[in-house]
Amino acid sequence: MLDVKNVNDSVEDFQVIEMMTQMNHEQLVFCNDKETGLKAIIAIHDTTLGPALGGTRMWNYDCDNDAIIDVLRLSRGMTFKAAITGLSLGGGKAVIIGDSSTQKTEALMRKFGEYVNSLGGKYITAEDVGMSASDMVQVKKETDFVTGIPVEMGGGGDPSPVTAFGVYMGMKASAKHKWGSDDLKAKKILVQGVGHVGENLVKYLTEEGAEVLINDINLANLKRVSELYNCQTIEDNLIYDLDVDIYSPCALGATINDTTIEQFKCEVVAGAANNQLQDEEKHANMLQEKGILYAPDFLINAGGLINVYSEINGYDREKAIAQTRKIYDTTLEIFSKSEEENITTHQAALKLAKERIAQAKN
Repeated sequence: MLDVKNVNDSVEDFQVIEMMTQMNHEQLVFCNDKETGLKAIIAIHDTTLGPALGGTRMWNYDCDNDAIIDVLRLSRGMTFKAAITGLSLGGGKAVIIGDSSTQKTEALMRKFGEYVNSLGGKYITAEDVGMSASDMVQVKKETDFVTGIPVEMGGGGDPSPVTAFGVYMGMKASAKHKWGSDDLKAKKILVQGVGHVGENLVKYLTEEGAEVLINDINLANLKRVSELYNCQTIEDNLIYDLDVDIYSPCALGATINDTTIEQFKCEVVAGAANNQLQDEEKHANMLQEKGILYAPDFLINAGGLINVYSEINGYDREKAIAQTRKIYDTTLEIFSKSEEENITTHQAALKLAKERIAQAKN
């Protein structure tokens, strides 16, 4: 498994091709346009099951190497997300390097659309962190290989509510396995990150009667969500040792690491963030040894992918929700497989996804 910490510690020796080989990527496309200021990377991990579909993230990375690592990890996760969910898709992802609040323009979005179009459908994009359905409208002016477009244009709109619903299903399945009931009423749940997905998850949880604590670096949004759903706010980073039943990471990845696991008092980890485990094998084992049930991120956050995938053959919201609801059963299946084979839940989910890809290759 990839140890991202070690990679980050030795960025001076960073080798892109070695990283691609280690993670089994097919293609990495660097995009640069001086006129619009576009600097983007498109990663295609595996197209065995179909075209690589994955969102575009716009983020102000500290350095180019961080962007490369992020897009490689995210695209790999999309491969397994599609496979374990039963979709005829491969894994891909894109990142645009920049500040989404100040540097995003129509010209930049359209230029990115040209690069997506140049891949001839091998990669299909959608929205992710720092992007919106309106941005996808601009991208679509240059390519048909885009999903996540507004409902009035025949798309599914913002996939965040469906992503949140899938996480909610995975969380309820986790509660069922851990405590014998999927009822989340009165369970104390920390949601870290209340962006589009996190906020929708908070809505589901508070409607069921859970006691929800929320944390976010955006204090204005934190206050708004708190007032809207009557949640307790935690305004600093000292959140990992809180006495909660469930920790739900819904922001960026790698919040499950050596330091945080030592602090955890929760019994379940189930959230929407991608790549939650800083080191997949090591930290999955550490969680299991501590008795903490981990719902694999690429399984329970697949609702958004299901939603945008349904646009390809004509969007049907009810069908997307129905398929997302099945995450509940798949999560329970993974937990059972983990216990039967004495492996971590992450290994069990990864094994199931890889088996489907191998079958397709054969």
